[in-house]
Amino acid sequence: MSDQIYQPTLAQLRAFVAVAEHRHFGTAAAHLGVSQPTLSQGLAALEAGLGVRLVERSTRRVMVTSEGAQLLPQAMRTLEAAEGFVAAAAGVGEHLAGPVRIGLIPTVAPYVLPAALPALRDRFPAMRPRIIEDQTARLLESLRTGAVDVAVLALPSEAPGVVEIPLYHEDFVLVVPEGDPLAGRVDVPASALSGLPLLLLDEGHCLRDQTLDLCRSVDATPVMGDTRAASLATVVQCVAGGLGATLVPESAIEVETAHGALATARFAEPVPGRTIGLVHRGSSGRGDEYRELAEVLAKAGPQN
Repeated sequence: MSDQIYQPTLAQLRAFVAVAEHRHFGTAAAHLGVSQPTLSQGLAALEAGLGVRLVERSTRRVMVTSEGAQLLPQAMRTLEAAEGFVAAAAGVGEHLAGPVRIGLIPTVAPYVLPAALPALRDRFPAMRPRIIEDQTARLLESLRTGAVDVAVLALPSEAPGVVEIPLYHEDFVLVVPEGDPLAGRVDVPASALSGLPLLLLDEGHCLRDQTLDLCRSVDATPVMGDTRAASLATVVQCVAGGLGATLVPESAIEVETAHGALATARFAEPVPGRTIGLVHRGSSGRGDEYRELAEVLAKAGPQN
């Protein structure tokens, strides 16, 4: 006796499922687009291979046996899985079909995704976005290892082997407590940051580094307290509580200043800001697709 395990074919399973559903060999054969003898041979081969009688045949009717009834749901699931596999394989060749893992830094994700996700769904209905929010360094590492497909972060990334696609540029806005002397001004020089009690995001956030770089570029020495936070929302609420001031990207201003005793001040030219872009591995071979993705994300930025 052979130790080889019997492997039914998909055609045999289709024959069984069709006969079980239609309870008629002729109708089942017509449904599958095969001849009745071919259908009968397939079903007989399946029963012989399994050593189980699946269907009772008579001149008047066809009945599914109790064993067949137990196995029918599994046969149907197997066919569904096979059809899903074929559909997924067909989608591989389509532009941005199936799962696409998109990494975003925390100072972008909450402010861009409300507009970006519906736009992506409209433009790429076969795509299933997977959103990963994380700090820049970890996103770049995830990009390198293949854990994410693309990342949206501040440029330049200074990461080797990646392609950078600029999405939008946005100004930095100074957020201060309501009633602060700077509140409402639109001509604040960057040098005014000197001596200002400045609140920063925690280590690892690129906005923290950008704020410190701005201070260094104008020889400003802000007063750095011990207050730090993991989210921009927390920093802004600390400002509302009178603990200091902070820099906020333009895209976050409407959301983050909607509540609390807060005011804004705008910088004089040249206005400091940042460029947000999409980065992907140069070796991915999907550069054209990711450029299309970037077009949609760019329209979700603060300038639109």
